Amino acid sequence: MIELRGCRKAFPGRDGQAPVVVLDGVDLTIRAQEFVCLLGPSGCGKTTLLKAIAGLVPLDEGEIRIDGRSVTGPGNDCAMVFQDFALLPWADVLSNVAFGLELRGVPRATREQRAQELLAAVGLGGFERHRPRQLSGGMQQRVGLARALAVDPKILLMDEPFGAVDAQTRRLLQEDLLALLDRTRKTVVFVTHSMAEALRLGDRVVLMTSRPGRVRDTIEVGLPRPRPPDIEKHPRFVELKDYLWQQLREMNA
Repeated sequence: MIELRGCRKAFPGRDGQAPVVVLDGVDLTIRAQEFVCLLGPSGCGKTTLLKAIAGLVPLDEGEIRIDGRSVTGPGNDCAMVFQDFALLPWADVLSNVAFGLELRGVPRATREQRAQELLAAVGLGGFERHRPRQLSGGMQQRVGLARALAVDPKILLMDEPFGAVDAQTRRLLQEDLLALLDRTRKTVVFVTHSMAEALRLGDRVVLMTSRPGRVRDTIEVGLPRPRPPDIEKHPRFVELKDYLWQQLREMNA
């Protein structure tokens, strides 16, 4: 379980200007093995909140607890998947996936076997010795996902991971992610700007306000799993998408 209480974060202003408050009073509880999507206007602090959960950004006020333990820095509970892939360009695909295990001192044979299993699971068996530059954007993101799963984290933190690929690839990656999570049962916190993506993937959608970011609403999606390809035609999907759009349009007015 992830508990966020009174989370506040400000960054220094430029050229002597006042600090920019990005998050202010965020309260949220995320249940174990729940898929929660963070949705809100640009600049509302979604990525900052994600990095705070990972222990990469310290809060000015408030606290984040994972399974009752306060987050004071990076730990083994979380792994992140970024929009820009963040792969090591000089290393092959197998080494990229095994990198986190190498940092943890896992023997080479063990980490490479784990990496090969995950590459097969994300449809990249046979690409172990390719370099990232030899792969498409969608394939690179699959490598990033496999790398995050390799260390077997309790929590997967995903920062607009499919935002840099085309619409068709994005849909395929969404389906791949859901299939993988059906097998691995992780807690997922997923940042997105897409209402459809949030509803297609999430158990709940947390709607944040314009900066400074606060929780405006929390929506239980309530759609069946596994999600069928035509889930967007479901009356509940249409209703929730209309509601989210009304809320976002009101905040941007």
